[in-house]
Amino acid sequence: MRLFCPYLAADVERTTERQRHIAERHPDLLPAHSQLLAETLRDPDQVRRSSQISNVQLLSRWFESVRGGKYIVLW
Repeated sequence: MRLFCPYLAADVERTTERQRHIAERHPDLLPAHSQLLAETLRDPDQVRRSSQISNVQLLSRWFESVRGGKYIVLW
């Protein structure tokens, strides 16, 4: 799956590995909230560098509708 990220000015691909990670570690997100993943990519509340992986940027957005209020964080 490819989505355009205005912040990065590029298409971002959700790989099979990332899809598997989300399904295994965050099963409440997919498929119910897949549109919120896309929204986070399109319009993040915050962008910061990962403290664990130096060349990774984390895009996050707050959603009241996820578990009574949660951030979705993408990298």
